[in-house]
Amino acid sequence: MKILFVSMPSIHAIRWIENLKDTNYELYWFDVLGKGKLETFDSLHQFYGWEKRKLTYIKGEYFLSKKYPDLYQKIRSYLEVTANEVLEKIILEIQPDIVHSFEMQNCSYPILKTMQKFRKVKWLYSCWGNDLFYFKNFKEHKSKIKNVLKRVDFLHTDCKRDFDLAKKLNFSGKFLGVIPGGTGYQLEELTSFKLLISQRKIILVKGYEHSFGRGLNVVKALHSILEEIKNYKIIVFGSHAKIIDYIKSNNLDFAFFGRHDLSHDELIRLMGESLIYIGNSISDGMPNTLLEAIVMGAFPIQSNPGGVTEEIIRDGENGFLIHNPESVSEIEETILKGLSNLKLIETAAITNEKIAAEKLGYLSNKLKVLEMYKTILQCE
Repeated sequence: MKILFVSMPSIHAIRWIENLKDTNYELYWFDVLGKGKLETFDSLHQFYGWEKRKLTYIKGEYFLSKKYPDLYQKIRSYLEVTANEVLEKIILEIQPDIVHSFEMQNCSYPILKTMQKFRKVKWLYSCWGNDLFYFKNFKEHKSKIKNVLKRVDFLHTDCKRDFDLAKKLNFSGKFLGVIPGGTGYQLEELTSFKLLISQRKIILVKGYEHSFGRGLNVVKALHSILEEIKNYKIIVFGSHAKIIDYIKSNNLDFAFFGRHDLSHDELIRLMGESLIYIGNSISDGMPNTLLEAIVMGAFPIQSNPGGVTEEIIRDGENGFLIHNPESVSEIEETILKGLSNLKLIETAAITNEKIAAEKLGYLSNKLKVLEMYKTILQCE
């Protein structure tokens, strides 16, 4: 079987693909965003470096692409080589059995035209993060989403919510189940990086502040309770500029790391040293950082857009839900509630260790991934 992956070069895509490293499948990867090759195993055939101009740059192109993106997309194929054109050549060359696209807006929209042309090629789409929940609210995106889902044959999601949404948005193919976006974790290998709860003195914050992320509200909440958290070290990772500016302008003694300052392994280890992990957003799928907090024993405090977080966090038992991600006062109260109940944090860590063993282990999720492709191959 030949599988052609279409994705951005993310750590989660790499971890997913590496589940298939030791199979007999022929594996290919198309760099749909033109970002460069993946740093992974050598037997993965990669298509990258394909972006080329057909005409020399015309003044005003960039403005047009930002101001009138739909119009720009209509004329783009006259100006430069497109992902659809490259994908068509790849399909004709390698004759894949499955095209597997990760993510909707950047990795599935751009290949729809070609996938419509090759109707017999099976299309598996992995729904991540904000693909459906957020973008369905915009007329132009909703139309594109429905067109993609109408063509998609197979669907994988990282939460149950998005399967329910997909059915309402034209998906009528076969659902292959819920598997974390980055698949599973080597739980035994990570044990040595987990401090005892009594040794942990870090409050770890996800510092995303953009269309979806509301990390600044968490930093503001912590700012308002400086006396109560004076015995803890505050670390903000993945920090956007607004958060860094806030920390600096208020002379806060918070450590921070920018968007690409920590490797995935470094972040995992930091989770294992943290007492509390806080993630806050107005839209998301099942956050990988939330799962990593659960695996590493950090007490999770997480927003719950569309009811996804409650699929794994029982509020007040193995973590706390942030019900209003825009409310600094609610976040403040929730943090204080956690810090005042260290016994709950200890019992939550035990509960989350069991959840990790049942749902987040590497081997069990790898078997699910392998079974997924077997199922596709057997479907006519």
